[in-house]
Amino acid sequence: MTAAERKWCDAVHTIECCVLCHAFGIQWCHRNEGKGMGLKTKPWMTAALCPSCHHEIDNGHKLDQEHRRALMDRAIVLTHARLIDRGFLRLA
Repeated sequence: MTAAERKWCDAVHTIECCVLCHAFGIQWCHRNEGKGMGLKTKPWMTAALCPSCHHEIDNGHKLDQEHRRALMDRAIVLTHARLIDRGFLRLA
């Protein structure tokens, strides 16, 4: 992981509550698409999710794959918005 990627990871970990359900305690969750064995997506394609939301998006059976991916996309956008609000991500 590069220094910039580590900085991103550290910034995401400043978010204390899940961006979807607002439960306290988050995990740094990678987008579960476009990767292979041993490969992860780029750090900025991650979301601050609680363990329950993380499990539901990655392994849940309540939603089909399309809806799980859409939910993860929403979580990534909400994570970016939270980081912008906190000054960790600046718009040029």
